[in-house]
Amino acid sequence: MLMDEITDVARLRKINSALISRVERAMDQQGNAFSLFQTAINLEGRVRDRTEELRSTLRRLEESNVGLVAAKEAAELANLSKTRFLAAASHDVLQPLNAAHLSISALSDLQATEEGRRLVGQVERSLTTIGNLLQTLLDISKLDAGVVLPEVEEISLDQLFSSIKSDFQPLAEQKGLKFRFRASNAVVRSDQTMLRRLLQNIVSNAVRYTRSGGVLVGARRRETFIRIEIADTGCGIPQDHREAVFEEFHRGPGAVESDVSGAGLGLGLSIVRRMADALGHRIGFSSVVGRGTVFWLEVPALANRLPTAVAEATTETKKPRGYGLFGTKVLLIENDLTVLEAMMGLLARWQCAVRPATSSKEALRALGDTDWVPDVIIADQHLVGGDLGSQTIAEARTYLARDVPALIITGDPSPALAQMARAGGIELMRKPVKPAQLRALLAHLLA
Repeated sequence: MLMDEITDVARLRKINSALISRVERAMDQQGNAFSLFQTAINLEGRVRDRTEELRSTLRRLEESNVGLVAAKEAAELANLSKTRFLAAASHDVLQPLNAAHLSISALSDLQATEEGRRLVGQVERSLTTIGNLLQTLLDISKLDAGVVLPEVEEISLDQLFSSIKSDFQPLAEQKGLKFRFRASNAVVRSDQTMLRRLLQNIVSNAVRYTRSGGVLVGARRRETFIRIEIADTGCGIPQDHREAVFEEFHRGPGAVESDVSGAGLGLGLSIVRRMADALGHRIGFSSVVGRGTVFWLEVPALANRLPTAVAEATTETKKPRGYGLFGTKVLLIENDLTVLEAMMGLLARWQCAVRPATSSKEALRALGDTDWVPDVIIADQHLVGGDLGSQTIAEARTYLARDVPALIITGDPSPALAQMARAGGIELMRKPVKPAQLRALLAHLLA
């Protein structure tokens, strides 16, 4: 229809109104699109700014991570350096400490008065405390550095209990405590040295914190493991101290000290926790204030039988043997002249005939007299000129064409040395040496 043909004014108004409405909508849409365009531009700018901020933050995090990694590596190196330092320092300190132990033991035999014997005993206990502290610090350092690798073997609990009982029976009797061990024919799998040390520390605490009553050590079978329990009638552990008992230098409020029990620095249970973790053994305790505490340790179990090696050892220990060392010929190999002199003095007090040496060459020279064949060889591991006691013992045995009983006394804590000694049929003692233990071991070797 042409515009000329439209004569209805109302209809023209409607058409005009519709056209105007359409134009307005088109303009509104264009305006909205422009607004959206402007908004998009603004958002893009904000996204760009936030992206740059995130990139900057990520760069800072990467730099921080690099710094943290470097700090972690430095801390690990420092920890290993600390371990090596403590190992070296403890070895150097243990040398004169060992000499002092041996000399004080010989001095004790010369005392004619009660006052003299009392002073000697006081010095000996102080030396023992220093030695125990040094060994504890070294153990903590090694465990924290993760350099301790447990040597798992079959262990007879009866023999282990008997050994620990002999260590603490005198102290328990002195305090008037009942000290009992329930016999157990169970055999467990663990590291013998670490397990013994762990139980020693718990028993030591039980005796120290108990005024009256006693201490009971026993074992219960629980499916695939043995639960070793150490119960005491001591002061108990308050609720607010239970989280801290395994921390370094923590001592309970009811500690009972004496000249014999030692000062106690609160390191015993710290060592216990670290050793239990290294061995993979669960440990815990229950306690009632004023009534006592029960510590427990879960150790993998074997059948109720003694392993072959332990059974043979048990049979051997039943054989009668003498403990006298009179006339025993000893080849003594030690590079530290102070320790050598102290050891010679102690062996002389035991009526032994001693030939000293500081190196492999001197040791073989001392064996040049075919009329003199040692009954036992005692050697330090690290000798003059880089010689090793284990090698010197092997050379002496080859020279003599006989498997002479031998003992290495050393401050070297390495597991490799312990393995080497076992492989060579050589006994091993750590410095500082307790004269009574040395004498008993020599008597055993000579039986």
